Amino acid sequence: MTIARVVSVSSDDEHRFSKPRRHAITLVAGLGVEGDAHFGATVQHRSRVRRDPTQPNLRQVHLIHRELFAEVDADLTPGELGENITTEGLDLLDLPAGAVLRLGTDAVVEVTGLRNPCVQIDRFEPGLLKQVVGTDAEGRTVRKTGVMGVVLVGGVVQPGDPISVELSDGAREPLAPV
Repeated sequence: MTIARVVSVSSDDEHRFSKPRRHAITLVAGLGVEGDAHFGATVQHRSRVRRDPTQPNLRQVHLIHRELFAEVDADLTPGELGENITTEGLDLLDLPAGAVLRLGTDAVVEVTGLRNPCVQIDRFEPGLLKQVVGTDAEGRTVRKTGVMGVVLVGGVVQPGDPISVELSDGAREPLAPV
């Protein structure tokens, strides 16, 4: 049995596509990754700020499963797709909205939705967007570039930290792009 864990952590204080890897990151409740360009209670994504800067920031933390790297025809390493946390042993895309992730000893993140990949992925690696966005047998769009979340409880997260998942007892709403 594979144990879910943090493989890598990344952050960047500027709005760039890829994020440099760090030894550790600090999550702050209600705000996100300390020192990251997406840190804040209201939306920080530049295109979303232009539309409505008062929107709540549902994209405080971006998580991608390392298993995605083996599924695509590109040489990817953690942080290159802009994620803050690279995981292993956890099917992030199968989690319902509202799933709670405990990272390490203190940090707690609530999953808010799917990352909606954009054309920047093709600027990073031509042809990659078609590999990470497709359709299933029923014709529904499938997005593979991880999940977004908000920080419920702050704490330090570092490679090797275990991840546990808590699901609510109620109905499980599938993830949608945020």
